[in-house]
Amino acid sequence: MATLILVRHGRSTANTAGVLAGWTPGVALDERGAAQAAALPGRLDGVPLAAAVTSPLQRCLETLRPLLDARPGLPLHTDERIGECHYGDWSGRKLAELADESLMEAVQHHPSSVSFPGGESMRAMQARAVDAVREWDARVEAENGRDAVWLLCSHGDIIKSLVADALGMHLDLFQRIHVDPCSVTAIRYTRLRPSLLRLGDTGDFGALIPHEAPGGAAAEVGGGAGAP
Repeated sequence: MATLILVRHGRSTANTAGVLAGWTPGVALDERGAAQAAALPGRLDGVPLAAAVTSPLQRCLETLRPLLDARPGLPLHTDERIGECHYGDWSGRKLAELADESLMEAVQHHPSSVSFPGGESMRAMQARAVDAVREWDARVEAENGRDAVWLLCSHGDIIKSLVADALGMHLDLFQRIHVDPCSVTAIRYTRLRPSLLRLGDTGDFGALIPHEAPGGAAAEVGGGAGAP
């Protein structure tokens, strides 16, 4: 029964610019995201980590750098299967303009039907991520024992889809899940069922203060920038 700690990357320059980054190269953490990453080793202090697996994208690698510096012996692996959704022609565009696209209604309410133009389907995104996590979880447990804890650094939509799978939720409901930048989510997989131990934990309750969210009630594609 290994335990998986899912970390969403820290706030990025694309998050603050309101841009859907996808796999666009050169998207780094902004100043706040770098501070979030710097705080991660302290937040996980005392938690034994057998391994870390990350998306190959820059914002995830930058998020893990302080943790790796604090734990020089921690094995690090990259896996493209937990990389961001391939948004295709939507990549690099402003979320404000994408809100007017007819496809956005399906993204919000029927994501299992969505294939991004020039990109991948949301079903394919979830399937590759779930396959990767279950394979890594079995590998970590086989190599380190049933009490092993391991960490995976990925992206908002990927983590939301993994949580939906763990809860037995249809992908069409995954927009009801929210994970802020550098939040921690924990799942323990067992032979019979997964258990969700934490969801989107930042240790900061400022996100609960009412504020006007971009797009109103719409879920932010890509995960959003978090509370102001």
